[in-house]
Amino acid sequence: MPSFFGVTASVSSNLDWAAWVETIVALLIAVAIVAVVVIGVRFVAARARGRSAWIGELERRIRTPGMILAFLIAVWITCAVTAPSALSWWPVLQRVLLIAVVLVGAWLLSTVVTFGMERLMQYDSRRDATSPEARRRQTQLTVLNRLVVVLISIIAIGAVLFSFPEVRAVGTSILASAGVVSIIAGLAAQSTLGNLIAGVQIAFTDAIRVGDVVVIEGEWGRIGEINLSYVVVYIWDERRLILPCTYFTSKPVESWTRRSDKILGTVYMDLDWRVPVDAVREKFMEIIEASDAWDRRSANVLVTGSEGGHVTLRFKISAANSDDQWDLRCLVREKIMTWLQQEHPESLPVTRVMLEPRPAP
Repeated sequence: MPSFFGVTASVSSNLDWAAWVETIVALLIAVAIVAVVVIGVRFVAARARGRSAWIGELERRIRTPGMILAFLIAVWITCAVTAPSALSWWPVLQRVLLIAVVLVGAWLLSTVVTFGMERLMQYDSRRDATSPEARRRQTQLTVLNRLVVVLISIIAIGAVLFSFPEVRAVGTSILASAGVVSIIAGLAAQSTLGNLIAGVQIAFTDAIRVGDVVVIEGEWGRIGEINLSYVVVYIWDERRLILPCTYFTSKPVESWTRRSDKILGTVYMDLDWRVPVDAVREKFMEIIEASDAWDRRSANVLVTGSEGGHVTLRFKISAANSDDQWDLRCLVREKIMTWLQQEHPESLPVTRVMLEPRPAP
């Protein structure tokens, strides 16, 4: 028979029926013990759910990987102490069980870590969900969670590979070569790992945060997701702009919420020279004082231009956030325009043309 995993696979026919029956009974007992443990854990979690809802949620998340892991360990122990351990193909089965236990254990550990990070973010968001500091903490916890999950996966895959003596020997010789390591590091800095490093840099240097209002590539939107290799910007019209993390470490980004959500907005109007500026100023204050979107920090009307046959009025308004500022700007533009049409139509922009009489022949 061909060699597999360094072990010659052969089927032994010397095992009597009594040994097989003993193995089957032991497996059934092991499965029954695992079932009793699972039922006991679910019962305790159900009793504790009334006092702490998170216990029930944790039990629900780890139920599947936990049951699979417990079953694999039970089968491994049962086979190790019964007849199969004496067979020639037992090392192959043992290697398969080891790989399965490592992978399922990594799955279980990742689930627990993700649950813990989500609990931290929920607790933090209940205390403060809108300030820049809160968004910074949320961003860092999100990136840290994904980084830990990736590290757990890499360690699990490495443990599986290094369980083979052949791979262990090759890996040791490669890692011992400083030249190969330097080449790998140089390539990684310019490719996938470069994006991963940029993602960690974004999270922990506080350059951008989840929830920040930004203008990127001429598009207005909010930072919706910060992953290890890319960032998702939620555009105002429900489109999604996906950019690599290296974009934010190499190009300028316009942020409207770097230190605070408070923001100033302006409305410009080109009007006729006959516009009554004092009356417009009074009407402007009347409009914004009646609106809840104005945070009462700043407001004024100034004539900022007088070229091209018209004057330019600038209406400056302040708001608590960019959404209120947008609504307030639209409100001011609409109300002032309607008021001018009804009360001061002479203020609307017109084009003046002077016609000179033609000289007599």
